[in-house]
Amino acid sequence: MDRCNTARIAAAFSLVAASFGAAAPAPAAAQEVTVYCSILEEQCREGATLFEKSTGIKVAMVRKSTGEVYAQVKAEAGNPRGDVWWGGPGEPHLQAAEEGLLDEYKSPKLPELLDWAQRHAEQAKFRTSGIYLGALGIGYNTELLKKRGIPAPKCWADLLDPKLRDEVQIADPNSSGTAYVFLATTVQRLGEEKGFEYLKALHKNINQYTKSGIAPVKATALGETTVGIAFIHDMLTQKLQGAPIETVAPCEGTGYETGSVSIIKGGRNPEAARRFVDFTLSPEAQNINAKLKINSIPSNRNTTLSPDAPNFSEMKLIDYDTPRWGSPAERSRLLKKFDAEVKSQPR
Repeated sequence: MDRCNTARIAAAFSLVAASFGAAAPAPAAAQEVTVYCSILEEQCREGATLFEKSTGIKVAMVRKSTGEVYAQVKAEAGNPRGDVWWGGPGEPHLQAAEEGLLDEYKSPKLPELLDWAQRHAEQAKFRTSGIYLGALGIGYNTELLKKRGIPAPKCWADLLDPKLRDEVQIADPNSSGTAYVFLATTVQRLGEEKGFEYLKALHKNINQYTKSGIAPVKATALGETTVGIAFIHDMLTQKLQGAPIETVAPCEGTGYETGSVSIIKGGRNPEAARRFVDFTLSPEAQNINAKLKINSIPSNRNTTLSPDAPNFSEMKLIDYDTPRWGSPAERSRLLKKFDAEVKSQPR
């Protein structure tokens, strides 16, 4: 992704007809859409409410982490219960696309998107679309850091400091798209051998591998862990709400997520699903972020960018290869290796 790109929810409910006599028409069923949501819960709720008000289509919203949704979509492939997968890093979406679990859809909103989002859709053969960008980074609780007399981390290497033993928290990459981006970023940045050496060393300082990528953010804000590895914009949300958090884009360079939205193949409500995807790609939906002080970078060029959003031009970003790390073979292989060589080891 070049530097110029990095700087920048069917009709309403039908009226029920009187059904006296054989000649009377049957009442029209209300449209609905089931959405598996992998962004913040408050975003999921706000989006569902807004979509229902503007379309009359009822939304059944299920909030789960990205890896959990991928696993559910795969498990339900023979009898899909969901219609749309909304949010979370693009790699699991790309894996699901390659495995035939997602439907192709070219939204009429695509021309409104920034170049990086259009390219993401093209690379996925239009089986997923980009809705936001988020850079990976380090967040730390300033009060705990001062209390423990630990220097503020500025680089990935600083997280190996023995003073941070049991003080660092990150999600499990099997269930969390956030943590998978970290895993892939580390391997791309250092090479596989040295990358896994780093992960094994960091493992000694990890106090918990959480299920959701947002959990380390909240734990850092609450003082339950000193350091959290997560997306910088999520850490900033907590800081803007008054938490004693500072964020760092690591000095060696960092990767980023291309938050995605996809239509689940074989879903029961394909028309409503397409309308929901159009909604997620619109300024109407993406402006939810600024309203809730969520500072990811929106994909629609007409969306209001939060004034507190991270400035990508001031970060050292690696040329993160989302298509590679989202391929089924590569993602499955890395996760198995992480479980065998890192997570299973004693701390």
